Amino acid sequence: MRKALGIIIILASLFAAHAFAAEGVTTGPNGEKPVPAASLTLTAAQEQQIKSGKFTAALVWHEMSEYTNAVNAGARDEFKRLGIEVVAQTDAGFDAARQKADVETVMAKKPSIILSLPVDPATAASVYDPARQAGVKLGFVDNCPAGYKQGTDYVTIVSDDLFQMGNKAGIAMAEALGKKGKVGYIFHDADFYVTNQRDGAFKKTIEQDYPDMKIAAEAGMADPARSEDIAQAMITQHPDLDGIYVTWAEPALSVLSALRGAGNKHTKIVTLDLNEPAALDMVKGGNIAALVADEAYSIGVTLARASAGSLVGLKAEPFYAVDSIAVTKDTVKDGWKKSLNKDVPATIADAMK
Repeated sequence: MRKALGIIIILASLFAAHAFAAEGVTTGPNGEKPVPAASLTLTAAQEQQIKSGKFTAALVWHEMSEYTNAVNAGARDEFKRLGIEVVAQTDAGFDAARQKADVETVMAKKPSIILSLPVDPATAASVYDPARQAGVKLGFVDNCPAGYKQGTDYVTIVSDDLFQMGNKAGIAMAEALGKKGKVGYIFHDADFYVTNQRDGAFKKTIEQDYPDMKIAAEAGMADPARSEDIAQAMITQHPDLDGIYVTWAEPALSVLSALRGAGNKHTKIVTLDLNEPAALDMVKGGNIAALVADEAYSIGVTLARASAGSLVGLKAEPFYAVDSIAVTKDTVKDGWKKSLNKDVPATIADAMK
């Protein structure tokens, strides 16, 4: 999964998030109510003030992936539009100690802004404190350091509309199965608010909106490396499953491998986040029925805009959420462009000819 493995959150935050999410609304890591990302705008006067400020930015990422590349591109494009120079970009490889060293390194460039996704929010205050104490404007994807106060210590958090993603996954599964059938449910068995909300929304959608569909098998996945074993056990015990939901795209590939190994061409898979091998199976008419993705490029644009605006007095909302897209065989080109702001890989384009 593109990011959830780096999100570790304190227990109180989880309870708050789950309380809101249970009502069908996405919340931030500390229970923040979402504001649509598209609502964040700058006035012409603010933009001119930013362009005249000779500001700079550093991008201190948790890891580089298809998702992060799209967030990064959105941030870079918005900074370029606003005349802000990106002076550094780093990749922590999901290593909190390395991320701390990255912050220390980019601080030598004296950036006005740092955008980042904390690898370990529970200990991240020590990572970002040097920047915060120096007056750098901090903007975060998905989460913030424990103990940090929005508006004082950081500008904002931008993330997915998590409940919407899970809900759209449920709808996509129902459409793939003709709104009836038995479904397997492989959820992320860990306290990560991103996956918890997405998984819960899928389950709630199936159970409440589709009376002729039944979640016939459930399995928690704590270690993605075991996802193929989990899938094999599930399809052995329940060979008549019509569909399987998988919490994100990488373990979904292991489930796909298990189905192929069993000679199963019937069971459909719905999962979250864009992934080239999964999309390739989907366009070739394989087991993958749909991939639900967020507008990752828009996350970068929104975070860059909010952080830049904070330099000229803009008061950002605590938590912005972007929309999600259900990508199917028929919509993969448009969905890829909308999510990642680039064309589908050549392998997928060729398979569609």
